Amino acid sequence: MYTADIQKTARHFIPADFQLTDWESAEPFFKDLLDRDISTKENLERWLQDQSELEAAISENACWRQIRMTCDTENKELEESFNFFCLHIQPKIQPYSDSLNKKLVNSALINELDKEKYFTYLRSIRKSIELYREENIPLQAEMAVLQQQFGQITGAMLITVNGEEYTLQQAGKFLENPDRSIREEVYHKIQQRRLQDKDKLDELFDKLISLRNREAANAGFADYRDYRFKELGRFDYTKEDCYQFHEAVKLHVLPLVNEIYRKKKEALGVDTLRPWDLEAEPAGQKPLHPFKTGDELLEKTISCFKTMSPFFGECLQKMRSLGHFDLESRKGKAPGGYNCPLAESGAPFIFMNAAGQMHDVTTMVHEGGHAVHSFLAHHLELSGFKEYPMEIAEVASMAMELFSMDHWESFFDNAEDLERAKAHQLERVISIFPWIAIIDRFQHWVYENPSHTHAERTASWVSILKEFQDDVISYEGLEQYRGNAWQRQLHLFEVPFYYIEYGIAQLGAIGMWMQYKQNPAQAINHYCNALSLGGTRTLPELFKTAGLTFDFSPAKIKVLMDFVSGEMGAGS
Repeated sequence: MYTADIQKTARHFIPADFQLTDWESAEPFFKDLLDRDISTKENLERWLQDQSELEAAISENACWRQIRMTCDTENKELEESFNFFCLHIQPKIQPYSDSLNKKLVNSALINELDKEKYFTYLRSIRKSIELYREENIPLQAEMAVLQQQFGQITGAMLITVNGEEYTLQQAGKFLENPDRSIREEVYHKIQQRRLQDKDKLDELFDKLISLRNREAANAGFADYRDYRFKELGRFDYTKEDCYQFHEAVKLHVLPLVNEIYRKKKEALGVDTLRPWDLEAEPAGQKPLHPFKTGDELLEKTISCFKTMSPFFGECLQKMRSLGHFDLESRKGKAPGGYNCPLAESGAPFIFMNAAGQMHDVTTMVHEGGHAVHSFLAHHLELSGFKEYPMEIAEVASMAMELFSMDHWESFFDNAEDLERAKAHQLERVISIFPWIAIIDRFQHWVYENPSHTHAERTASWVSILKEFQDDVISYEGLEQYRGNAWQRQLHLFEVPFYYIEYGIAQLGAIGMWMQYKQNPAQAINHYCNALSLGGTRTLPELFKTAGLTFDFSPAKIKVLMDFVSGEMGAGS
């Protein structure tokens, strides 16, 4: 039913050899669209398709500029190419986009478009018109450039261990070392290296907060949080729902986190559990090393995906044939991991910083879930139809983490290691919730108090940390590190307010996994059916198609946490 034989969208409007080099090369196509007659339904639908074709080509060009820059943050030409788009092309597009949006909504034929097919698309168009302000264009261009500085600053962070240099991602393997003194030493080196750039990151964040607040004020919003909720298209939940989620995490998740860490402390046989102990294994048990190279990680992931669904494996094989992977950590590479959809060619690009650890497997299958989503939505008629809500996008990735667990034999050749890996994954499923709540709560505070000082920001951050802190880990003497721990979260810098989605989606993913445990084929069918709708349905409708209810109330969270807890107790 579904195929990975993805085809680049055929061009009918712009020339096949068109390459976006500067604004002058693109402007004639925007003028054509703006001047064109759309007085018949046929003309209107052709106009929408041509606009979508132009959007896809420009979007893909911008994506490649960003991909290449994050793969090599030390290459100034790549940085300048990305910045050129942000400063000299994107700002020229925005007024045309607004005029085209108004041309559409003012068309007498808009009501003749299929209401179900176009409902979410037109809702998004009207939202864009409502938010558009010409005076925000230079602010948005400046923010796009500034946001990328986070990757440049953190990508340059290195530490030396035993005479060799490591990126912070690579150094993470030492936190699995059975020698506690080595773990502690490396932990301190990592934190101290982060502290070296504390002021630089504080100043960068200050600039971003200032620009974001001005952007919101220009659009007539009381604060940036309310503006951003609208911009993100959060039509189906409110800030009050976020607060409810925070409380539910404290009530129903923290007790499970405490239990996980109590067992960890007992297994390690330590009097006090410290942050550098969390990745360690009990005496005599070697850390899990499921692969050595990026190529091996990819090969094993393809094998794993094939056992769930041949289609899943074929998606990754197609990407490999196109060279759409950059998986291993190295100096000068931006931190983190992402799947970047490519609107015109269809097969996305996966970027990550693998260093041979267990959590790299989780990252790989997570981004692989996003990639499958990109394949499933590519057939949709308009680029706007493929702009799905971030909450369902993260269900795609997080459900894939849980689906794949029962097929991790490709990474582990003995049953004991496989069970340990599953246990680690389920612990992570639960232990991530407090961090999600912390980051989300912190963002609410930051933008509710936009004129705060650095000292006030640190105090608020530490207060929120303590509110969601477990009762087991001792942070004594580590207060200085704790005070700037928020700076490691790239979302705060690059995609503000994008984090509660992980919490909502993790709940959806657990619901999908409950289905999978009962009927794998049916669960995968629900999964693919929902993801193939792209953004053409509302968030509750997408969840319903996936066999889920869009509900993150405390009562629902309790049911899901009880299920995961039971699976952990059963050895999964």
